[in-house]
Amino acid sequence: MEELPVEHTDVLVVGAGPTGLLAALVLARRGVRAVVVDQKAGPTTESRALAVQARTVEVYDQLGLAEEFLAHAHRAARVQIGPPGRLVVIDLAAAQQGQTPFPGLHVLEQSRTEELLVGALTATGGDVRWNRTLVDLDDRTAEPGGRVRALLDGPGGMTRVHACWCIGADGAGSSVRRSLGLAFEGVTDDAVFWVADLRGATGLPDDCLAMRAGRRGFGVFYPLGPDGHARAISIAAGPDVGPEEALATAREDLGVGHESVDWFSTYRVHHRVAERFRRGAVFLAGDAAHVHSPVGGQGMNTGLQDAQDLAHLLADVVHGHVGPAALDRYGRERRRVALRLVRVTDRAFGLVARRNHGTALLRRAFVIVAAPLAARGVRTRLGRSVAGYVGQYRIHHHVASAPLLVWADDRAVGRRSFPTEENRPALRSLTWQLHSYGSRPVRPVDLPDWIDGPHTFPADPTGRWRSDRTYLVRPDGFVAAAVPTSGGVLDGAVLRTAFRAHHLRA
Repeated sequence: MEELPVEHTDVLVVGAGPTGLLAALVLARRGVRAVVVDQKAGPTTESRALAVQARTVEVYDQLGLAEEFLAHAHRAARVQIGPPGRLVVIDLAAAQQGQTPFPGLHVLEQSRTEELLVGALTATGGDVRWNRTLVDLDDRTAEPGGRVRALLDGPGGMTRVHACWCIGADGAGSSVRRSLGLAFEGVTDDAVFWVADLRGATGLPDDCLAMRAGRRGFGVFYPLGPDGHARAISIAAGPDVGPEEALATAREDLGVGHESVDWFSTYRVHHRVAERFRRGAVFLAGDAAHVHSPVGGQGMNTGLQDAQDLAHLLADVVHGHVGPAALDRYGRERRRVALRLVRVTDRAFGLVARRNHGTALLRRAFVIVAAPLAARGVRTRLGRSVAGYVGQYRIHHHVASAPLLVWADDRAVGRRSFPTEENRPALRSLTWQLHSYGSRPVRPVDLPDWIDGPHTFPADPTGRWRSDRTYLVRPDGFVAAAVPTSGGVLDGAVLRTAFRAHHLRA
C-alpha cells in the first residue's frame, strides 16, 4: 500500500452529482484545491431530480450561472391542483414576487444540471475523475500532520489521495457515511411510488406544476417542456406495478393520458437524516446526509445549499479567515434545515401516500377545500410565507442566545441577504463584506483586508434593511451580524464581539 502513488489536495469530494459538483465549483472559485471522484463513467444521463427552487437559482446567480441555467430550464409559474373537473390554479410566482429575483419553480433535468456544473467547474480549472471507486477512508487528521487518507480503485489501478478534508456527497447509500459508522436515522415507508417521463401527455398544462387527487390515488406532474413533455409521480397500487397498469390508472383516476414513455421506475420513499453531518475532518452533504420524499421538489435544492455552506466554510479556513472551530457551524445549520424538511415532508407524505378509501376521501376533501383558499391567499402574508419556505429563501439560521447579543438583534441576521439589482454584483464576489442601506459608514481602520466594503446601497423602502445598521455578510450571502451605526461610525465593540462569535480572525 505504501508504494501506491499519492496525490495531495485540500479537499477530496466523493460523489459528482449536483451536490459534489457545486461544492467543488465553489471551492475552485475561492482558490481551494479539490479533487472530485465518482464511480460513474460520467455525468448522469437520466432526468432524476428536476425541481429547482428560487433560492437555488439565487445560488447559481452568485456563481454567474443563472443566465445559462434559465436559458435551459422550463419555468412553472403556477400550480394547478384538484381532482379532474375541479381544478384550481395557484399563482406561485405571484406569491414569491418581490421576495426573490427568480419567482416560480424552475424545472431542469438533473442530467442537464450536472452538465452545467461540470462545464463551469472545468472552465474554472476543476478536476473531476470518473470511474473511481472509494475502497477505504481513514481520517488521521487528529495526528500531527495527519490527513484524510482515501484509497481509490480506478482504470489505472489503486491510487491514494491525501486531503485536509473530505466531503461525502455520494448519495443515500454513501460509502463515506458507512466508513464513519454514522446511523442514518429515520424510516422507509411501505407505500410504493412510480415515476415516469411522459411524451405527449394529455390533461396537463405545459406551464404549471400539476397535482391531481383522484378517487383512489394522487399524482404530481412536473412540466419538462412543450407538447406534453412531463414527469409523473404517483402512488402505486402495489409493489409489482408495471408501466401499463400504472399509466392506465393515471388516465382513468387522474385524467392524465400520454403517447409514449421515456422512462419508468418504482421506488419506496425514505425519510432519513444522518445522526451527524461531520466527524473529524469528514463531512456529509446532500443525499448522503438526508433523504426525503421527492414529491415536494426539495431534496436536490437542499443538497446544493449544503454544498454552498460547507465549501465556503472550508475555503474560509484554508485562507485563514476563520478558525477551525467555525466548522461546527455547518452541522448545526444544515442538519437543522434537514430535520425540519423531513418533518414537513413526512406530514405531507402521510396525507398523499395512502391508498385506502378513508385517506382518499380525506385527501380529496382537503384539496377541494384548501386549493381555492390557497389560490385566493397567494398575496397574503401567510401565502408569501408558505411560498418562501417552498422556494427555500426563508431559511433562517438561528443564533443561540440571540436576544442577548446586540449584533444578532435584527431580523436579517441568520437569513440570506435579500438580493437586489444593486447588491447582486457585490454578492457575486463570494467574499465577506459589509453592507449599508441608506447610510455611508466609514470603513474601520482595523478591518481585515479580506472583508470588502462597506458597500453602500439605497435605503430599503420595505424595511428589510435598517439605515442605522451595517450588515456583515458571509460569502454564501447569509447575514452574520447587524452592527449599530451612528453618524457613519460602526460600533467597534459590537463588531469585534460578532467577529469572536463567528471565529473570524481580525
